[in-house]
Amino acid sequence: MEIPELSPAETVEFLKSHPEAKLLDVRTEEEYETARIKGAVLINSPAKAEEILALPKETPLVFHCHHGMKSLQAAIWFRQKGFTQVFNLAGGIDAWSHEVDPSVPIY
Repeated sequence: MEIPELSPAETVEFLKSHPEAKLLDVRTEEEYETARIKGAVLINSPAKAEEILALPKETPLVFHCHHGMKSLQAAIWFRQKGFTQVFNLAGGIDAWSHEVDPSVPIY
């Protein structure tokens, strides 16, 4: 299953043009405390996943993790659950730190 990837710059533009979109962080609590993208929602538990599953299936979802691999798996899972607009942040928060917001710590 193909999941479209958005570069960090494309993600910024996508989120601006789709205010209903959700930026979803699938990293650990510790990683989230170390570095986070403003507005991202941590969804690393079944309860948090259930909250997202309750959203309308046309809600745009952009997933991210550290480098983009774990978030790709999450994106595939949510696509399989019926979400129609699912994206992965290419390069994860690491790329975001380098290309969009250098104030986000690199780890």
